[in-house]
Amino acid sequence: MQVYSRESSRLKSAEALVRENFPRFGVNKKQEITRLLYEISKREGILPVEILGPQDLSASYPWIKKTLLQRRYPLTYQDQPSLKTYLPKLRFQAYPLNSTLAKNKKFYPKKVFIEKSVISSALAARFKGFFPKADFEEIGSFKEYRAQNKDSGIADYNKRQETVFIVRENYDFFKKCPCTKCASACGYHIFNLGFGCIYECVYCYLQEYTNTPGIILPANIGDFFNAFNAYKKEGMRIGSGEFTDSLALDSWTGYSLELIDFFNKHPQVTFEFKTKSIEIDNLLRTKHAGNIVVSWSLNPQRVIDENEFFSSSLEERLAAAKRCVARGYKVGFHFDPIIYFSGWQDEYARLMESLFAGIKPKDIAWISLGTLRFRPELKTVIESRFPNNKILDEELLLGYDNKLRYSDKIRYSVYSYMISAIRGYSNDIELYLCMEDKNMRLDFNL
Repeated sequence: MQVYSRESSRLKSAEALVRENFPRFGVNKKQEITRLLYEISKREGILPVEILGPQDLSASYPWIKKTLLQRRYPLTYQDQPSLKTYLPKLRFQAYPLNSTLAKNKKFYPKKVFIEKSVISSALAARFKGFFPKADFEEIGSFKEYRAQNKDSGIADYNKRQETVFIVRENYDFFKKCPCTKCASACGYHIFNLGFGCIYECVYCYLQEYTNTPGIILPANIGDFFNAFNAYKKEGMRIGSGEFTDSLALDSWTGYSLELIDFFNKHPQVTFEFKTKSIEIDNLLRTKHAGNIVVSWSLNPQRVIDENEFFSSSLEERLAAAKRCVARGYKVGFHFDPIIYFSGWQDEYARLMESLFAGIKPKDIAWISLGTLRFRPELKTVIESRFPNNKILDEELLLGYDNKLRYSDKIRYSVYSYMISAIRGYSNDIELYLCMEDKNMRLDFNL
């Protein structure tokens, strides 16, 4: 709670400074100046009162805003004076993480809701066997439950690991990758097997769905398989890690065993598990047809420690990948999101050194690259849930798709460095940019 108190105090100081010195400004102008003062104060580790000099207190609004923008976005402002900023009203409410999931501690839900139509399913039986101390309750449907419990918010979202919904999925079996507008299409398809994640990543876009107070797991995987026969296309790449972690709960769901068995019958299709976990025991004890790729999201350990709470360490992820390679799996790696910060090049260079020290290029199916980006509405959610975050201190502005992103110049420098570093180990690994501007992809001939 101490961090909430500190940041709330910082905000109040900025508000008081604006209220006392700029009473002539309108509501929106006061909000923008307050937000800029707060962000500069947090970024530089100083008090808001230390930011403006005596000459600034009598200046016009355009002058004050220009002065603050130059200081808040020093790199981008040099090349892009007309900045597309997002400066929403900032409020601090205490929403500390209240998870029962901690390092070296297993997932154990307190409450499991089961839809009536799947009460006798194998998945429901598995959960009853694994979690005998959990409270199990039958419900008509998840939709009905949500209609009766409309007040779920961040506090409930913070405790979502304690609640599981076992449901029958009837509609959204598969989706095309929701590539952002004007982005280069990747041709990826989503096997929509579950919603929600037990990990707490500061940047995770699922936080926008704070009205989902639990992990949703479909029990009718057979219906997915039946529907796939009409959906499949030869040569397609499909995976289950878009709205959940593919493997974090696999020891309890057993999904991977059924998926691998099913895709053994479809060798023309590549299925990908995307994960930050090391839950690979099921993968190591089943036979596959060589069309299964196990992929890990990678970041330097510093980034993991600061932004990917409860997930496996970098060393653990790479060790798990090495074990999968030994069992004949191709592995993939997603440097996504790449986080920009002072000294990022050295951190990512060490990461790649560790990666290629244990994994040979011939065993890597692909590597994707994507810098941090998110819908602007997520900014205030991150601030409420992770007031001590560092990722928002960097220069994030509204980009070509109206998402908060680093500038074109920063993103170009990041991709240039990462591609060059990877090519230093191999020229044959397939590389692609994720959710990135088409022109950026063309610049790198990917």
